Amino acid sequence: MSTSDNVTILVLDKEYQVHCPPDQRDALLSAALELDQRMRTIRQGGNVIGLERIAIMAALNLSYDLLDSQHRATESETSNKDLERLDNKVFQALQALSPES
Repeated sequence: MSTSDNVTILVLDKEYQVHCPPDQRDALLSAALELDQRMRTIRQGGNVIGLERIAIMAALNLSYDLLDSQHRATESETSNKDLERLDNKVFQALQALSPES
């Protein structure tokens, strides 16, 4: 059974207590810092008013970035598999052309 610690995070100058396993504390603090920075950027833009709306816009931006990263990773994996397949075909073709040892 894993234990959880209370971690205090600060987002837009408001404190929140979050339960978190000790080994994930640093990741949580990094995520909170990223969220705080994005929310501050949105608030400074002046187009979005209200904490809830700023939080929703930040969540949408983070979700978009996550999905975009996942899509790029999938494309990269597909490209790598295609390159491996092509490399194997070239290798086999070269072996077929080389004289028997």
